[in-house]
Amino acid sequence: MPHVGVVMGSKSDAETVQPTLDVLKELGIDFEVSVISAHRTPEKAREYGMSARERGIEVIIAAAGRAAHLPGVLASWTTLPIIGVPVGGGELDGIDALYSIVQMPAGIPVACVALGSAGAKNAAYLAAEILGLKYDEIRQAYEEYRKGLQGDSK
Repeated sequence: MPHVGVVMGSKSDAETVQPTLDVLKELGIDFEVSVISAHRTPEKAREYGMSARERGIEVIIAAAGRAAHLPGVLASWTTLPIIGVPVGGGELDGIDALYSIVQMPAGIPVACVALGSAGAKNAAYLAAEILGLKYDEIRQAYEEYRKGLQGDSK
């Protein structure tokens, strides 16, 4: 049963989301992937958010560009942690997506990571930190990864 739901607003976001999936695999975290548009398929977004917990999802990573309403829409339908990944592109090169995700109203939080592949990876690492509070094997896998980073600073 997947612990993480990875949702992207469009199939064109797949390249941005791939580093997230790679990290989740590397850490041994089960996940599912869905394409759901907050604007084109709002009912599907509502159903996903409302059913995620009963399907075993514990953290949702939502990637979206431009107006980037997907993370906030999902947060409106669940109290599970949502991690928003702003997708670059468009006239504002992703800054609009970043602002849409970080400027959520009080009471409906969405965590936000950086634009680009570092942000996509950090979404998975943040999910690992959250899940590591409950699952020792995920915490240990993430701690091993972090130990490996110590050699990078020399």
